[in-house]
Amino acid sequence: MSTTTQTGKPTLLMAEDEEDTASLLRFLLERSGFQVLHAPDGRQAQQMIDTMKPPRLILLDVMLPHLSGLQLLTLIRKKPEWQEIPIIMLTADSSEHDIQLALSSGANDYMIKPFNPRELTARLNRLLKQAA
Repeated sequence: MSTTTQTGKPTLLMAEDEEDTASLLRFLLERSGFQVLHAPDGRQAQQMIDTMKPPRLILLDVMLPHLSGLQLLTLIRKKPEWQEIPIIMLTADSSEHDIQLALSSGANDYMIKPFNPRELTARLNRLLKQAA
């Protein structure tokens, strides 16, 4: 069901509007063995969610143009084939309310920027193993 590339790399969908952060994440994640599909805003992320096969993992920023990460989270969890895909919210939003809302809405984890790259990859690999 979820996507692994022909090279055996697990596919990760990343919704991140900050270009520098997206570049850093892409470099880090590709070096860690993921194929990264990037959506620079909520609208493009929704289009990808509506048209592509489910990825193995999803990274969502909370604060995105057009649709927020929390709105995308709700859309993802309503799609039967996407319901079990692990999602990490990766955001500068440290509001306790938004953290609780994300976790109660189906996020598997929540990390606050700035993040530790080793911690992020460890969490992603943990979720990938649990989903296998």
